[in-house]
Amino acid sequence: MRFRKWFERLRAEKQKKQERPRAEGTAGPEATGQTPDPVPRARVRPEPAATVIPWGLRVAAEAGWRLLVIAAGLWVLGQIISAVHIIALALVAALLITALLQPTVARLNRHGVPQGFATALTALCGFVLLGLVGWFVVWQVMDNFDDLSGRIEDGVDDLKRWLVDSPFHITEKQIDSATDKIRKSISSRTGQLTNAGIHGFAVVIELIAGVLLTLFSTLFLLYDGARIWAWTLKLAPAAARPALHGAGPRAWHTLTAYVHGTAAIAFIDAACIGLGIYILGVPLALPLAVIIFAAAFVPLVGAVVSGALAVLVALVAEGVFKALLVLLIVLAVQQLEGHILQPFILGHAVRVHPLAVILSVAAGGFVAGIGGAVVAVPLVAVANTVVSYLVRHGDRPDAPAAPGGPGGSSLSSGSDPASPA
Repeated sequence: MRFRKWFERLRAEKQKKQERPRAEGTAGPEATGQTPDPVPRARVRPEPAATVIPWGLRVAAEAGWRLLVIAAGLWVLGQIISAVHIIALALVAALLITALLQPTVARLNRHGVPQGFATALTALCGFVLLGLVGWFVVWQVMDNFDDLSGRIEDGVDDLKRWLVDSPFHITEKQIDSATDKIRKSISSRTGQLTNAGIHGFAVVIELIAGVLLTLFSTLFLLYDGARIWAWTLKLAPAAARPALHGAGPRAWHTLTAYVHGTAAIAFIDAACIGLGIYILGVPLALPLAVIIFAAAFVPLVGAVVSGALAVLVALVAEGVFKALLVLLIVLAVQQLEGHILQPFILGHAVRVHPLAVILSVAAGGFVAGIGGAVVAVPLVAVANTVVSYLVRHGDRPDAPAAPGGPGGSSLSSGSDPASPA
């Protein structure tokens, strides 16, 4: 009897403990079907970085190491390009030449000419024309060398007399002293000039190899560019192929517009400056015009160097007055190019900020010399187009992509050229 009362009291206390959470509006472990944890849990401490390091510093650190990884990747890529710069420059030059010649191949195809014959005919005419221009420049220089040497001697004497009679108070003794120093400096550096000649021979061999590689690459890109582009797309991840397939024709459209526009501007510059110096009677007017045309493909630097060369030839051959007239012609044509020709001819197809042009030319020249400076701006323009398209359309996998690629039948597709990034 006594044991029974004790058992009932124990059951009543247990029942009260179960009813107490219900009365307070919360469910106990038994009500939720969970077993109570016999060992009390330790208090979870927050991460030290979340409480000690400020939020802005954490964000800066995370962005910093990611930028370091990107910089390291770019550095490795630059080292690889520097190691194989001949191949890289030859491939980029082949792309530029293909962008210049491909519309002719496409036009011949539309008139029923087979692809192989159209490619061979276009490439043959293009390279023969380029060789004839080079031969013409060399022929003009060699043919006028004797006359130019005499004019240079007379021009140097006229320049010396002008400096003596000028208000700069330069005496003939100072001019002779400076001339002797230049001669002694050249004589003392004969060994360096010999080493430079040996190095120049190696550069000529590399140049010949690069030209041959560019020739064969151009032929294959003109003939089979569409299939090369399709094969290149297979190297990308499957998820990225639709976006790259849409960006490719637009990048090719930008490259073609840049090459054709630059060629047109270079021809106008060469024609205007060449005609001006020919009217003034400056020797080697036609070779100087060809040099101005070729130098126009090097942004910023090419126009300055070719214009300075024209002024220098006019100075030593015709005197100070005609050199000033040539300088005025060069400056007028450069102003025409910068304010009218480039905005009108290139238009909205190629949009690259002037600061990006300066930095890209400097970086290209630092990595690969003159060739790098030539190909830097078109590469930046193409990269700008690709990045802009991927930012605007890359997150839409169902976005339609126009077919095409280097040497394809729809090179001018991508009627939506990218806006500046």
